[in-house]
Amino acid sequence: MADLKATFEQAVAESKQLPEKPDNMTLLKIYALYKQATAGDVEGKRPGFTDMVGRAKFDAWDALKGKSGEEAMQEYIDLIESLK
Repeated sequence: MADLKATFEQAVAESKQLPEKPDNMTLLKIYALYKQATAGDVEGKRPGFTDMVGRAKFDAWDALKGKSGEEAMQEYIDLIESLK
């Protein structure tokens, strides 16, 4: 677990230095995997209709409900590796 966490933190740092900015759907997946890995299942109410960005982020994170932190970390690491 300690190795996975260290690798995850390395991937988080690398995500800020990708050669090019990923498309919006990939950015949402990165965000959702990060939130699931660090905070667990989404809580709270879905943002209102006027907050489209917040709503998209909420929905992406909500789609990962039930996924373990370790699984989310590994998927995050794999996704960042594929974008390098």
